[in-house]
Amino acid sequence: MRYWTLDDIPWDRFDRSKLDPDIVRIVKAASLVEYNGAAYAHHLCRIFYDDPDFQRAARRWGEEEIQHGQALARWAALADPSYDFAFAFGRFQAGYRVDFDSGASRRGSRSGEMIARCMVEVGTSSYYSALRDGVREPVLKEICRNITADEIRHYKLFYKNLRRCLERERIGFLRRLRVAFGRIAEARDDELAYAYYAANDSAGPYDRRHHSRAYARRALALYRERHVRHIVAMIFKAVGLAPRSPLMRVASRLAWNVMRYRAIRLARAAA
Repeated sequence: MRYWTLDDIPWDRFDRSKLDPDIVRIVKAASLVEYNGAAYAHHLCRIFYDDPDFQRAARRWGEEEIQHGQALARWAALADPSYDFAFAFGRFQAGYRVDFDSGASRRGSRSGEMIARCMVEVGTSSYYSALRDGVREPVLKEICRNITADEIRHYKLFYKNLRRCLERERIGFLRRLRVAFGRIAEARDDELAYAYYAANDSAGPYDRRHHSRAYARRALALYRERHVRHIVAMIFKAVGLAPRSPLMRVASRLAWNVMRYRAIRLARAAA
């Protein structure tokens, strides 16, 4: 497989006339979160300390996450020349702290850790797919196309390792479901909210509720029902349910209605 690089992006096609200020703000935040991928890769290597093959795959994953951050940051600097990525990333690291040096999984097992990583890739692949489909600026579209393909491949990497872990660890369906939904719920924690603050708000203190809602309002507006179907199908697969089933279709429709309702509420509150 040929991996893309920053040189493959058609930077000369950047079109300022097709910029959306709200998109620029969430891309800045995403650049910080993606660039922090090396820290998560280090954490996975600590958890899988006796598995050199997976460690190599995790390090490669971390390198690709860093490249995502670099590509998004470079685009954000084109869109807003005042954007100081190094300064914003320093703020983000100073304010959002996780013990990445720990060798213990927060999920209680290696299988649980892989389920949680699958949930992250579910979120990122659907997010960049929605961003790709929702923006007009051609360079950002190309960046998101590449990142989406990477994130789907990353999901497959973690799912494959999950299957391997489950051969040694007996984790029932309900426990897998709890881990999955626990990680999904963490999407509302400080990481994205603080990244949005660090990238965009140079004045005033961090307000978790305010900055979380500011990010979510802009991000949720991008999603369409097809993106939510993708999310639910990948979640079902990770927890051991059939990704193509009547239950999946019902869950997908319910998830779409919930997401659309929240997006409408956030938009009305902002107006």
